[in-house]
Amino acid sequence: MVAIDRECSARDWLGFERVMSPEIDRAVLTTVHPESYVASIEQVCASGGGYLDLDTVVSRDSFEAALHAAGGAVRLVDLLLDRATPYAFSAHRPPGHHASGTRAMGFCLFNSVALAARYALDARGLERVLILDWDVHHGNGTNDIFHDTDRVLFVSIHQSPLYPGTGPARDVGSRQGRGFTVNLPVRPGADDRVFCSLVELVAVPLARAFAPQLVLISAGYDAHREDPLGQCEVTEEGYAAMTRSMRRVCRTLEAPLGCVLEGGYSLGGLARSVAATLAALQEPLPVAEPVACDDGAPRLVGEARERLSEWWPELAV
Repeated sequence: MVAIDRECSARDWLGFERVMSPEIDRAVLTTVHPESYVASIEQVCASGGGYLDLDTVVSRDSFEAALHAAGGAVRLVDLLLDRATPYAFSAHRPPGHHASGTRAMGFCLFNSVALAARYALDARGLERVLILDWDVHHGNGTNDIFHDTDRVLFVSIHQSPLYPGTGPARDVGSRQGRGFTVNLPVRPGADDRVFCSLVELVAVPLARAFAPQLVLISAGYDAHREDPLGQCEVTEEGYAAMTRSMRRVCRTLEAPLGCVLEGGYSLGGLARSVAATLAALQEPLPVAEPVACDDGAPRLVGEARERLSEWWPELAV
């Protein structure tokens, strides 16, 4: 957070207005996480902290921080749906997309983006929300929370194999949600062209077909080429290009766009990539242009479109 603040402050926050986040309302928090689970996290933190699993450690102040992270994502939804802004970025830690309803893992306590989507559906009356997750790790918590619903279209681009070992292409959701969970695993070494091709040629057509009333991005930056936890090769310009792709389709759909910070563990790469995303949200939109692909991208794109055409005939190749 210090690195992001330093980078964006040096750029005058790229014209964005900074709004402090509230703590999430407990009644909203328990729409995704049962009260017993919330109380267990609160108790561990109040007792001084400790390990929730091998990867997830909390301190005395972690509960408060997590309440503000989730509250920031919900506040973002209100700002977007009240038309105060067409786009916004919730810059908080801890991240959230690994947290399931009843389990903290992968540095995540509460699933901020899932809470934001659930709030948009339940409290703000939306019918359809799209979540694009470009974190290098699969957002297993978000995947599972919305696994059986057709009201949330969850699209994840993530490295495989990698923690947490979930998100195979064959996982397409369950029951009423079949076809509404879209997993797009990529191999180590995937770069801007692979990620951008999957966004422009899979996520964007899916968005057009689904017609969401709100688009949320689980904006993790650990696919950056400098990140120590992943082996992908995305750059700041890659993140900017993916943001532009989503802005273009949101403009067509007249849907607001919000980003919720997830992972990112190279301080320089993280800070520059957040700034690049903010810049891409603010700059004048260019007309759509062809997406450059490397040799692997067409195969991944074609396989994904063919696989998904069972539920989304608009993607038929």
